[in-house]
Amino acid sequence: MRLVDEGGIEGLSMRKLAAELDVNPMSLYHHVESKEALLGLICHGAAEGMALPPDDGSPWEHQLRELALAYHRHVKAHPAMWAYLHNHPEAIADREMPIWQALYRVLRLAGVPESELWRTGDVLHAFVSGFVMAETLGHLPGDGREIERDFDTAIRLMTHGLSGLSG
Repeated sequence: MRLVDEGGIEGLSMRKLAAELDVNPMSLYHHVESKEALLGLICHGAAEGMALPPDDGSPWEHQLRELALAYHRHVKAHPAMWAYLHNHPEAIADREMPIWQALYRVLRLAGVPESELWRTGDVLHAFVSGFVMAETLGHLPGDGREIERDFDTAIRLMTHGLSGLSG
């Protein structure tokens, strides 16, 4: 992950990883078949390593806000990985991953029916991802404080929208 954070996806190669690990580059292929497979493992590991808020019994609106903020912090910490993930969504499509399970838990608390969890989760993910993409590409005016305020507005829009769906 550090190599991706430092040099982007393009900066990661099997040779560089082997040098970092002080092993022969060919020995990596005993563990992973290609750079794409390695990137899939890195993406999965990055998603698994995201600091997710616990189910602490707080209202679903608070839990959704904390989850969105955790996602936002993670994206800002690993922008190259995030950009790769959004061009290769299959890398984190596993619906058993902790981030998806946390989102589904919160959506259940919000009253979203089981039959709508995936669709609603995908829409919310797209909503937050779109905001983060606009931020990352510099499409949002203002400084960091204004953008944080804008993200807070986006979270409020999500929670109010979910309230309207279940109400």
